[in-house]
Amino acid sequence: MAVALVYDELFLNHRDPVYSHPECPERLIAVQGALQRAEMRARTSNRTPRPATRSEITRVHDAAYFDRVQRDVPGEEGHLDPDTFFSGGSWDAALHAAGGAVDLAVDVLKSTDGLTSGMALVRPPGHHAEANRAMGFCIFNNIAVAAEAALAAGAKRVAILDWDVHHGNGSQHTFEKRADVLYLSTHRYPFYPGTGSHREIGKGEGEGFTVNVPLPGGCTDAEFVSAFDQIICPVVAQYEPDLLLVSAGFDAHEQDPLGGMGISDAGYRVLSRKVRQVADQACGGKVAALLEGGYNVEALGRVIVGLLEEWLADDLGDADQIAQSDHPQIGKLLDDIKRILEPHWNL
Repeated sequence: MAVALVYDELFLNHRDPVYSHPECPERLIAVQGALQRAEMRARTSNRTPRPATRSEITRVHDAAYFDRVQRDVPGEEGHLDPDTFFSGGSWDAALHAAGGAVDLAVDVLKSTDGLTSGMALVRPPGHHAEANRAMGFCIFNNIAVAAEAALAAGAKRVAILDWDVHHGNGSQHTFEKRADVLYLSTHRYPFYPGTGSHREIGKGEGEGFTVNVPLPGGCTDAEFVSAFDQIICPVVAQYEPDLLLVSAGFDAHEQDPLGGMGISDAGYRVLSRKVRQVADQACGGKVAALLEGGYNVEALGRVIVGLLEEWLADDLGDADQIAQSDHPQIGKLLDDIKRILEPHWNL
């Protein structure tokens, strides 16, 4: 498997100017250390991101919003919303995060240089950013920009799987009225940002192409495996996208200080393997992950190494190493989701 890794040290220049923010450069410093210890650089195709263009970003964001960020952010310090800081290096970081996501998505789609999959280690993250505003640490919606670029490059259908502990409101809202992008999310609910009910399934032509699995706090490996096996993977397989993109937040990890969930290192390996398997089945293995959340820096490095090792493996073996949940609340939730989605998917 040819797997790309997108990274640049300029992402470290995006730093809260006032206090120690959880979305900090130390996240990527820890990841780089974990990759070095695992000798991962020698096993992957290393890519340097470029800045996204205005036209690429304004496929998703309002031009007025892009112009406002371009006017107010470069070389300055402050906040775009109460949670979303910027500093002297934030403008370049945001452009390169989106540009790195675009090139990774298009290169995986087209199998450039034999590339089959990859991960973009970028910040700031993106999935909360709405068309006209920053939100939740996010300036530009990297994965939405990447999905639009893939469609412009010839994809007919793109699927976005968001396993960040927070619902990707910006990504959902970008595509909820369309059928050419399938948005699926597992997330804690109710929780920030307040969206992501299982009854949100898209609108108009996009009805059925938004799939939310909102899980209560404290869920562990078993609940996520159940969600993937019963809802997420079957829908992706039936959709048959040309490309699968993953909003890869790792803040549902059991050691994360913000998420309140309980996925273990082994659990993320199993989920990563399941994603690889459904990508192999549905779209010739074409899958690209973009870093979103994950705020325990040591855990973040470990689980990203685990994901890459699963995607690099020649033989995936049996992914069913974790039993499904026997929690009655989860069973009822998944049954309700199946009933709501019955007109659209065979579950």
